[in-house]
Amino acid sequence: MSWKLRAGLLALFAGAAVLLGIGWTRSASHREQLLPPRVAARPARLLADGHDEATLTIEASSPYPPNVTVDDSRRGAIEQMTGAGGRWEGRIRAGIMPGTMCVRVEFRNGTAATVKLTSVLDARDSFEDGTPDFLRLDDEHDRQAFRHWFTYLAEAQYFQTKPRPAEIDDCAALIRYAYREALHAHDSGWAESAGLALVPAFDSVVKYRYPSTPLGAALFRVHAGGFRPADLANGAFAQFADAKTLLRLNTHFVSRDAGRALAGDLLFFRQSGAETTFHSMIYLGASQFERGGGPYAVYHTGPDGRNPGEIRRPALAELMRFPQPEWRPEPNNPGFLGVFRWNILRKGSDDDDARD
Repeated sequence: MSWKLRAGLLALFAGAAVLLGIGWTRSASHREQLLPPRVAARPARLLADGHDEATLTIEASSPYPPNVTVDDSRRGAIEQMTGAGGRWEGRIRAGIMPGTMCVRVEFRNGTAATVKLTSVLDARDSFEDGTPDFLRLDDEHDRQAFRHWFTYLAEAQYFQTKPRPAEIDDCAALIRYAYREALHAHDSGWAESAGLALVPAFDSVVKYRYPSTPLGAALFRVHAGGFRPADLANGAFAQFADAKTLLRLNTHFVSRDAGRALAGDLLFFRQSGAETTFHSMIYLGASQFERGGGPYAVYHTGPDGRNPGEIRRPALAELMRFPQPEWRPEPNNPGFLGVFRWNILRKGSDDDDARD
């Protein structure tokens, strides 16, 4: 064999070896990138209170950041993912719905892994008032979001030109409607069903969205007693509650001075006659539809014979001069029971120590 032929064959073999080496390296690298990420969550058991947290750790060979999702947003949410270089860390915040949630971690190259966590019912009732802590809005952002929506929705019915919801037929019905709708997710689907002329850009409550709670659509306490897990199914909560039930089981006393009311508080009256009747008004504070004037209250008069009643929105000063003194929200009026605040807004000494 000539030296030229021998040199040519050697060069050919060398080139083939290089190509095979490159191919093997790429294949090994590809196999390495396709390995699923290593994912862990500690602790694996959370309290479904809207606050409890687990730490999520992710290790992977991919240079790309992971896409992390939770299969059921009612049970948990991913917060504050940080990291780089193959290691990432984040927080999983529990929702208020107990059960199992699956966290999925996926990378651009298609590799993925999952980890499961369990959240358990938060059965606490810190004030023993019958309202479970999982319903309480213990974050100031959520409390203000509720107040904005609750008062807006109630006042909107006073200005409504379209037929209002048929359910609004007395004072308690207006309150139930505004309360329930204030706790919804205010997305495009809700806006279409609400039938409002104008939908404001208020933030919605974050902790939960009605009816995605352990109580489902049953919002109002209707049986006396502190909250117990059995109350989820024994009829202690319902979608309907009259004014007396709203007063006694769903709100707490703040003051007999109407000047201490905050937007979204309720003013309750009790009149004795042939039968004792309860009446309620929503304290609005400043109007969200008009500038100046106020503070205002809004209420439904309730039916009177064939008259279905109407929604009124007087200024507080007008109420103080109401022709029938038994309907004036004054401390010396025995028919005025005072200012009451929703139990879901209850937070302690700032509104519970007053008993004047």
